[in-house]
Amino acid sequence: MARRRALYVETLIQADLDDLWRHTQEPHPHQRWDLRFTRIDYLPKADPDAPQHFRYAVRVLPGLEVDGTGVSVGERTKHDGSRTSALRFSSAHPLSLIRSGAGYWRYVPTSEGVRFLTGYDYQPGWGRLGALADRPFRLLMGWGTAWSFDRLRLWLERGVAPEVSFRSAVLDAGTRVAVCAVAWWSAPVVLAAALTLAALLAPPLPSTPAARRCRRNPPDRRSSTAPSTLSTLEHP
Repeated sequence: MARRRALYVETLIQADLDDLWRHTQEPHPHQRWDLRFTRIDYLPKADPDAPQHFRYAVRVLPGLEVDGTGVSVGERTKHDGSRTSALRFSSAHPLSLIRSGAGYWRYVPTSEGVRFLTGYDYQPGWGRLGALADRPFRLLMGWGTAWSFDRLRLWLERGVAPEVSFRSAVLDAGTRVAVCAVAWWSAPVVLAAALTLAALLAPPLPSTPAARRCRRNPPDRRSSTAPSTLSTLEHP
């Protein structure tokens, strides 16, 4: 069986590091831009320095949510000015393809902005069926992570609220589908194929999130190396 490939996404955000940290580490702003979560709730903790336990949920259908639990820990500014956070997560929900996983976020200040990147992997459930379903699901998770990162970038750089950028993305997708439908309904096959290709490859508007703007492969080994805190982080 082929070895699973861990997911990696990176973008460059021209924003203040503290502002980026707040939008990614606090539940309310995080759940607004991240397509992978509908709700994130931090659980109380007695020790301020202890890892943060949380519950999460994603709405898969109206009235139906898949939930899970997690634990995270963040490292504040290191000697090179970068920051990292690590997390572990799991779900016992029968509809969740993800059973358990772990990952990290890294924030690297540069002269052009903050390199914001993530690497994570998970164990699929559902037995043999899950192994088959995970192939397209992993592609979807990678796309959703990259799309969400660009959505966050637009929020911090251009002030485009996540709800507004989501509507722009829906309109963009609808327009592309309409062009393809009209082309195949009324145009010759060769022209319809050309118009479909053009509709799929046309760049989105600057205010519309796009996964294609994010890097999907680590540029160096350090970027894809998980922080040491991940190995000591308890399982949720």
